[in-house]
Amino acid sequence: MTWTVAPEPYDSPAAAALWRAFYTEVSDRWYLLHEGRPTDPGELEREIAAQTGADLAPPRGLLLVARYGGEAAGTAGIRLLEAGTAELTRVFLYEGMRGRGGATFLVRAAEDAARELGASRMVLDTRSDLVEARALYARLGYAETEPHNHAPYAEHWFAKSLT
Repeated sequence: MTWTVAPEPYDSPAAAALWRAFYTEVSDRWYLLHEGRPTDPGELEREIAAQTGADLAPPRGLLLVARYGGEAAGTAGIRLLEAGTAELTRVFLYEGMRGRGGATFLVRAAEDAARELGASRMVLDTRSDLVEARALYARLGYAETEPHNHAPYAEHWFAKSLT
């Protein structure tokens, strides 16, 4: 089986299912760590509906969907923040697809797409409890930096030159 990555509308059925899985996983992980419970189902639905991903649409953004053996398996989004800087977001693989090289393939495809949009630098944020994500970004050449946003759950910020 092989990985493929291609742009897809943020509201396609595959993208919507991946967004739901991503948000559920990171939200549950936060609530379990901090409050000892999974996300309240009502809150989960409100947040999924509020964060549509419309900012990941051309011309200033893009959502990539990774497929493994033709089946949707993960996403990565990019959006231009300012001239020359893109933000990497929504990097996610279904749990059963992890450990097969898909995350590296997906992030590299997102970097290529950001370059095509004119970015020479990629930034991202993540949380302390997402240790796997932080390890991935460090392995791919991202370095921790000062905050570039005030996202409510962001605890670590990374940047990488794309030149």
